[in-house]
Amino acid sequence: MADLDLQMRDPNDINSHIQVAFEDVLAEPEGIRSMDCVWKFTYKCFTLWKQLCYNIATLCCGICIAMNWGCIFAETAFYHIWYITPYLKWLEINCSPLRKLFRMCLSCCMDPVCESIGNVFHAFKR
Repeated sequence: MADLDLQMRDPNDINSHIQVAFEDVLAEPEGIRSMDCVWKFTYKCFTLWKQLCYNIATLCCGICIAMNWGCIFAETAFYHIWYITPYLKWLEINCSPLRKLFRMCLSCCMDPVCESIGNVFHAFKR
């Protein structure tokens, strides 16, 4: 908690695509405008309700959702560390003889064919 930055809460810009500032959501083009008092009140209402609703939602749900995501990522790490990575290593070890056999068969069957084709084209010189 000592290195938790309470000012910069998205240092890696993972949520930069979410634009929720008033200017990014509401805009009046040139030639059509509401009264200044309406526009100012709209700005204040938007900002107040956006922050209030967000605070209520995070208060009610944020901790539970964070616990859920923590469990999901812990489960993912667990499966990768204890199941997926060892299983891939097991496959790599057990498939090694098959890889060698496959290479031998290919070299026995394809090397003479490729060499013969190479000799045919080698005869054609400029």
